[in-house]
Amino acid sequence: MSEYQDPRTTIAKLPMSRLQIGIVICCMALNAMDGFDVLAISFAAPGISDEWGINRAVLGRLLSMELIGMAVGSILMGNLADRFGRRPIILTCLSIMAGGMFLSAIADNITMLSAVRLLTGLGIGGMLSATSAMVAEFSNERRHGLTTILNIAGYAIGAIVGGTVASILLAKTGEWRSVFLFGGTMTLMLLPIAFLFLPESIHSQISRRRPNALQAINKTLARMKIAAIDRLPEPSIGVEKPSILSLFTQRYAGITLVLTIAYFAQIMAFYFIQKWTPKIVVDLGFEASSAGSVLVFANIGSLLGALTLGLASSRINMRYAVMFSMVMAFIFFGLYGMGHKDLSHLSLFAAITIFFTNAGVVGMYPILAKAFPAELRASGTGFVIGMGRGGAALGPIIAGSLFQGGSSLLVVSLVMGAGTLVAATMIFILPFASRRANAA
Repeated sequence: MSEYQDPRTTIAKLPMSRLQIGIVICCMALNAMDGFDVLAISFAAPGISDEWGINRAVLGRLLSMELIGMAVGSILMGNLADRFGRRPIILTCLSIMAGGMFLSAIADNITMLSAVRLLTGLGIGGMLSATSAMVAEFSNERRHGLTTILNIAGYAIGAIVGGTVASILLAKTGEWRSVFLFGGTMTLMLLPIAFLFLPESIHSQISRRRPNALQAINKTLARMKIAAIDRLPEPSIGVEKPSILSLFTQRYAGITLVLTIAYFAQIMAFYFIQKWTPKIVVDLGFEASSAGSVLVFANIGSLLGALTLGLASSRINMRYAVMFSMVMAFIFFGLYGMGHKDLSHLSLFAAITIFFTNAGVVGMYPILAKAFPAELRASGTGFVIGMGRGGAALGPIIAGSLFQGGSSLLVVSLVMGAGTLVAATMIFILPFASRRANAA
């Protein structure tokens, strides 16, 4: 009798199959729609402000609504992904995102649009949690860091491509609703692709141990050209139930707290640039159509930051690279905030600032994936992202209040950029929390 091979170990050791590569690409596409969906309101913001006559403080609250929804969605949907599987949650979130885009296009007042963006955020937040777990669990050990980062890089790709299209639509139509109609159509087109192509995670099926798990796992293994198994692996000793409370046991509480603070602070800085750049460009005296171009240029920097870190992930210490990126981001936040009368200079500093800021953000995802076991991976990732999204929601509100109170762009940039230093400090102390967890 041949020795039993745990399929999770087999996946970790073997080169990645076409199916696994396809899953990474599909999840990247889903996150690309996430990226466009989040930034759609930023592209539309100048038009909304003009049409409805809202001030910066109100606009800041509107810009934060889907981020609040993302916080709730990351936690709620992340936990549901551990309980019911990655695939059904991905499909549910994709449906919510498509519906939210179309409803945004027909909103006729600030209250309705705010409510719809809040709802849309539930799908966006859940999508990020579920796809992060899916990609981590279909990746081999050698490519784990790269594929996890590439998945998150899909966000920047969506922002770049979508931003380019949004700029063209706004220039031709002058109608901010066209941005949401385009996004809704593209999101809807991805739904049948995800339904037909994405299998359920083998790690998730082993952890949940449903009656048909063995048959479903062998079907996926056959698609990967891996030999079938005759029984499920034995349950791990001391397996935690997939619940939020499990994240605050003696074993995981320190890790959860440190990573949550780090992500909260870093994402607050990231979304200041993402959400406020179009409005800043217009306030500096440039045309509204130019605002989309600056944000696209910034997101090219965002994508390059993610790709650079991803390609280097197998050769460098991820934690050191993340801390370095966070410190550099703070320096460039100050340079970005100095204000630039030349649009090309503003675009350049926005791109460099977000290059380092996003490198710090995406570098946290492989750290997150390895910090929690499979049975808590989506819950842990979802909780950290969800609570961290509080920083994403809070960032535009704080910036809006500071601007409304008369603070200069430099002051606001330094205040918001300081979050990157807080995040770097948390990543520095993470090993101490991990040692406590291993000793528990």
